[in-house]
Amino acid sequence: MANSGTAALLDDIIFDILCQLGVKDLLRFRCVSKPFCSLIEDPCFIKHHLCRSLKTNTNLSIIIRDHEHFFAVDFDSLKTATKLDNPLDVGDDGICNEILGCCNGLLALRKSLLEVCLWNPSTRKSYILPVAQIEYPPLSDVNRFKTFHTYGFGYEPISEDYKLVRMVQFKAKDPVTAVDMETEVRVYSFRTNSWRRIKGFPCRFKYYRPYGIGILANHALHWVVRRRTWSVIWSFVVAFDLGTEEYRVVPLPYGLGENVQGSVTALGGYLCLIAAYSVTDIIDIWIMKEYRVPEWWTKLISLKHPDDFLEDTTRRQHIWDYLNVLPFANLKSGHKLLLQQDKRDWDFHWFSKFLWYDLTN
Repeated sequence: MANSGTAALLDDIIFDILCQLGVKDLLRFRCVSKPFCSLIEDPCFIKHHLCRSLKTNTNLSIIIRDHEHFFAVDFDSLKTATKLDNPLDVGDDGICNEILGCCNGLLALRKSLLEVCLWNPSTRKSYILPVAQIEYPPLSDVNRFKTFHTYGFGYEPISEDYKLVRMVQFKAKDPVTAVDMETEVRVYSFRTNSWRRIKGFPCRFKYYRPYGIGILANHALHWVVRRRTWSVIWSFVVAFDLGTEEYRVVPLPYGLGENVQGSVTALGGYLCLIAAYSVTDIIDIWIMKEYRVPEWWTKLISLKHPDDFLEDTTRRQHIWDYLNVLPFANLKSGHKLLLQQDKRDWDFHWFSKFLWYDLTN
């Protein structure tokens, strides 16, 4: 019979081996024995497995969608897509639910403004969030104003809490009195399973869904915002810190100029800026290696002919289409970049294209 030291060593070896497996294998191995099942479902093991996957850049999948379904694509092969069961009913318009954000393998999905869930595509488990009603401005007729809403989803490591941020901006419909109104901001905490209203967002969003989803980088959510007038002047980026729940401005690269439109995304945990120039067919993709330090913005690539990336090259694309050519992921070697473009077809359905870009050329 093995002594306690040997048994502990075997337990450590089993723990280490299981941490190197993919989620699908772990789900199957739960049936091996009760101790295996208990270990695999233990929160400590789940956290260790997640940390190892993030550190080694393994167990990665790409979640894509068509008009009605979600699919998982293994990042290492990019050859086959596995259809996933939708955790929410298809929306009233017959279109698949919208992805509000993703973090650590979890996705935030919405069917409507008030119907939101968190979903783990690997385990097929989902959780419906409690409903948070909207507090409308004190107007006698709600038809006098319109609403714009956006979301952001992320993880706050200090409190070990997943948070979903919902922002609803109100604006009067009458062009004569179309002044900015307040923004209702609510934060959902997974730890407390509750929503809280916090102070309003200080700016007006420049883009709305799907452009305007909050981008997670450095434990903060980021949006491109503008000043109170519609203009071509370069806007700026505002971040919402998931820990302090405070807003701050993120400095942009020097010398961008005024004839530029921009959007943000994330790559490998770093904040990225997509800058599209209105007078040329060029987009620049910048990456911020040292957060909040403008000198550390590095130009990753310049795409001189974005139309070559598009399915339909018979018509000139709008600059907003260029803003959706996003860096999606790095190949493990670091020599190739996977680009994604979200576009609408002629029937106004959204679709995505992917393309490998060789960084060595």
